[in-house]
Amino acid sequence: MFSRALLAAAVAAVCGSVHAQVSNCARNYTVVSGDTCDGISAKENVSTYQLATVNNATIDAGCDNLFVGESLCLGITGQDCEVTHVVVSGDSCEAIAQAAGTTFDILLANNPNVDSDCSNIYPGEVLCTADDIIVVSSGSTSAA
Repeated sequence: MFSRALLAAAVAAVCGSVHAQVSNCARNYTVVSGDTCDGISAKENVSTYQLATVNNATIDAGCDNLFVGESLCLGITGQDCEVTHVVVSGDSCEAIAQAAGTTFDILLANNPNVDSDCSNIYPGEVLCTADDIIVVSSGSTSAA
């Protein structure tokens, strides 16, 4: 009897976090086996920064706490950058901005995780390449 109660509590705890939603979420994604933050970002056209910021209450800094079935918000309504570029070896911010038809300054504004000399981008990272500034704020969760 005691073990059933513990199992029920554990399932309820996991299911509760699976169904946590971000207020005003524009797009949702359900984690599948093998997902990484960069992988999700690449296939769903969301910057790595935006994914982490919007889900800051559930994704840790190393993005090593994703679990199958977890529901993530990809962007907040009115703050959702869907124009992206997956960084490859040899990319520079200047070249990325030029290819996307935006400016270096807008690229940096839309990717506050990138330092001013663009020395910290890495292959596989997904950057927002919109041609206007999209302010991304962290999501607040509410039970669904």
